[in-house]
Amino acid sequence: MKHPILFLTLVLALATLPARAQQPTLYFPPNAATGTWATTPPQSLGWCQPQLDSLLAFLGRKQTKSFIVLQNGRIVVERYYGTYTQDSVWYWASAGKSLTATLVGIAQQEGLLRLSDSTSRTLGRGWTSAPAAKEKLITVRNQLTMTTGLDDTPPTPCDNESTAAACLLYQADAGTRWAYHTGPYRLLQDVIASASGLTINQYTNQRLTSRIGMDGRWVNNVYYSRARDMARFGLLTLARGTWNGTVILRDTAYFRQMTTPSQPFNRSYGYLWWLNGQTSYKLPGPQQTTFSGPLVPTAPADLIAALGKNDQKIYVVPSLRLVVVRQGKEAGDVRLALSSFDAELWRYLMAAIQCRPLAADKAVVESAAQFHPNPATNSVTVASVPGTVRLRLLDVTGRVVRQQVAATTETSVSLTGLPNGLYLLQWLAPEGRVLVTRRLVVR
Repeated sequence: MKHPILFLTLVLALATLPARAQQPTLYFPPNAATGTWATTPPQSLGWCQPQLDSLLAFLGRKQTKSFIVLQNGRIVVERYYGTYTQDSVWYWASAGKSLTATLVGIAQQEGLLRLSDSTSRTLGRGWTSAPAAKEKLITVRNQLTMTTGLDDTPPTPCDNESTAAACLLYQADAGTRWAYHTGPYRLLQDVIASASGLTINQYTNQRLTSRIGMDGRWVNNVYYSRARDMARFGLLTLARGTWNGTVILRDTAYFRQMTTPSQPFNRSYGYLWWLNGQTSYKLPGPQQTTFSGPLVPTAPADLIAALGKNDQKIYVVPSLRLVVVRQGKEAGDVRLALSSFDAELWRYLMAAIQCRPLAADKAVVESAAQFHPNPATNSVTVASVPGTVRLRLLDVTGRVVRQQVAATTETSVSLTGLPNGLYLLQWLAPEGRVLVTRRLVVR
């Protein structure tokens, strides 16, 4: 060997690489009938028990039925509440949209469909009430990205979930607006069934669930399963579509598109997956409001989430190798997907993982609550306060006139269009609690 000293130096350098650079291999549990799911004590990961106890108590107060945390595939936390058990079944609600997105990717890799296909190719003409030329513009990709252009607030007796052609009304050309519209999404299941010649349950079972030991069933377009089945799907997603060496979703380009911003109107939405860490987001509802900041400011930026009504959750965090599942009843403000519960849950969980205090000291909060200028005219710059996720401005009648996500350093709040007068500026905790209030004069 010509350079033995150089070779030895390289060997020593490799041997001393930080442990965090050497990611442990993902563990995949056996089928329930053939083995048990391996566990890892939270203490062995350096998690703090008092904060973890606070998290579990918080979940119990919030009508939770089940809660599971996996790290590297192993169960770190598993808790069931009330009469709900490991074998109990609950609905995914709109968290099932993310399962459908994975099935569409599998169908495309099999050549059964293409995202660029007009939906009319499989459902036939007249599946909406839109003019024929406008209906033809709607593609499978538009269904995946919530950009069909169909009216998401049709008049009664129709609603957001209606799939009848008479309820799917033209509002704008496909691809020109984002609106959370469950009706067109649900017809993706018919697209898969028509393209494959199988029922949606047959296709789901044959192509995905039986291959990863998952058990569940679609009933009236809604998926039902146990908590551990949700965790298995989350683990498949953490492994980017591969299960213990078996590739389920081999289309890596599709997976990347599914888990990154899919259109310019709502950067926090991929293919039926919610994305954290983006610069802005929209929420379900007719308001079409764009909020500044990340979707869940208390969670890691790379979190992706399957979110369902009444706070059904599957969170996947690649950087921490985590999968988190929550089933239960409504735990936050009433919303179809994101709620105040998301930020609060992650505040508790990150406190347990990072061994840091849950609540900031009151004196620290008070001293941090700074803003300038005051009086202000066009905008006001607001400093961050520990534990704050949202800022709110109220007029003298108590009416909310501004509300936006708080940035991690400073947040600029626009005052344009507000009448001169006295206002109250509030810093809000994830659950909506007011941490501190200050007076602001607009002139």
